[in-house]
Amino acid sequence: MNDFAKLDLNVVQEAISSNAAAFRCVTKLQPTGGVGDKIFPPTYEKAKYAVESRVTPEGDVVNCVLLDSVQSQANRMEMALLDAVRAKSIDLPLLVVNFDSPSLKKKIVVTSLEAPHRVADAIFRDSMLDGVMFRESEMGKVLDWADLRNAAGLFGLCPTALLFGIWDSTGPRGGQGAKFQRAIVSEIVGYHAEPGVKTSSRIDPLQVTLGAGPLYQRKEKTPGKTSWTLLENEAATEKNKAMLIGKEGKPSEANHGNITPTIASGGFTIGWAQQTTVLSLAALRRLHFPISRGENFDSSVDNKARTALASLGIVAATLARKDGLDLRSRCQLFPTEEIKWELLGMPGSEPKRFCIDEAGAVEMFKKAVEEAKKCGLPWEGEIRLNPSETLLTLLVKSQELAASLNAEES
Repeated sequence: MNDFAKLDLNVVQEAISSNAAAFRCVTKLQPTGGVGDKIFPPTYEKAKYAVESRVTPEGDVVNCVLLDSVQSQANRMEMALLDAVRAKSIDLPLLVVNFDSPSLKKKIVVTSLEAPHRVADAIFRDSMLDGVMFRESEMGKVLDWADLRNAAGLFGLCPTALLFGIWDSTGPRGGQGAKFQRAIVSEIVGYHAEPGVKTSSRIDPLQVTLGAGPLYQRKEKTPGKTSWTLLENEAATEKNKAMLIGKEGKPSEANHGNITPTIASGGFTIGWAQQTTVLSLAALRRLHFPISRGENFDSSVDNKARTALASLGIVAATLARKDGLDLRSRCQLFPTEEIKWELLGMPGSEPKRFCIDEAGAVEMFKKAVEEAKKCGLPWEGEIRLNPSETLLTLLVKSQELAASLNAEES
């Protein structure tokens, strides 16, 4: 068992009020299958992996592969916070738009913890609060004047925007809109990464042969009939020609018959993986929180808000680890060492080490928020918006188009 000190509210408060640079949490990981087990990183444009050379702590330059990006890690932390809000473990300001019109084929709920641009997302911009377009409401106008020196309104409306970053580039001020850097960043990287191969095949229990085709697209959907036919006179036509299933009408195009085994590049084995999470206290100190616009800065109020944001970052990172690091299919990782936080204080000195569990992180965050609220800082609850008529119409049309395209492809 470790002998690290407990990370609590007093530690965070002292770190904020001092010149400490950051909290960081660096953890070594291995695939759950053990050393040498193959894992699959995310793929990007043209099915490429994000590979590069990096320097190890020993100073060696080795091949590495990105296993989870900064953006993906931020999304995982936000989803962990959303789960905690829904479980009523924590209280967090939350914008919610409910798309539940009967004209929709699929009902959707979007929150500020799910929207790509957080509170500045076009979904909220094009929704309404109490019959007024959100950005024209008093609450929405907070974004119009939010900046590093006036962050109190945004703190009460969407504190995660101050933590994970935001750029209000589609608002009234365009590119001059509110812009806040990320105060917390996290990523997972695989070291000593060796690319591998993957195979694929399918054995058909019916053993349908290639010569049993060709298969044609059926002229029209008929109850009790398949979407394809073997009879050319029942086929849909294009330019007076029967339309095949797929390119050649092979049974495999309709998922019947064997698929020849193939081999291609895919997956990696690694020496180890590392998750690095950094919460910048320097970034938080740039933020000021005057209760009313034009007021002079109050260092006590500023530090209460910064402490709440730092605690929010720690609870988000802690909760995101709670369910394990199952990143995607065939990419589950497990820590090989105890999880610890380090405080980077005085230059040249050894970082102080701390530990905290989920319950401790939640309790610390709750206390930090209560102290911030006592200073008069805003802290809204759930804010329900309704989609504007035009936004709803856009979604209805989009769903109808998607349904028709799926029908044509089936």
